[in-house]
Amino acid sequence: MEYIYSAMVLYSAGKNITEDGVTAILKAAAVEVDAAKVKALIASLEGVDIKGAIASASFAAAPAAAAAPAAGAPAAAAPAAAVEPEEEAVSEEDAAAGLSALFG
Repeated sequence: MEYIYSAMVLYSAGKNITEDGVTAILKAAAVEVDAAKVKALIASLEGVDIKGAIASASFAAAPAAAAAPAAGAPAAAAPAAAVEPEEEAVSEEDAAAGLSALFG
């Protein structure tokens, strides 16, 4: 996860996400850097719209967060909450396309 976090730090700072940038952040955090993982991360992020992926992930997390307080709600509300996350799961998979190599 620290590899992805380092890429997000670079993105948040408005910097290009490069192998050198990711490596520098990881070293600053005293993480032993695996060059293969850094290369895989950079390759998997190539062509990814990070802003769109964040927006998509944020949108998908909202129904899940709203469903938690609804646990004490009447049973009639439960089917509606169960249907929405199934639809959003596809969007999360699309947003995370290419990143599965990091977790395999």
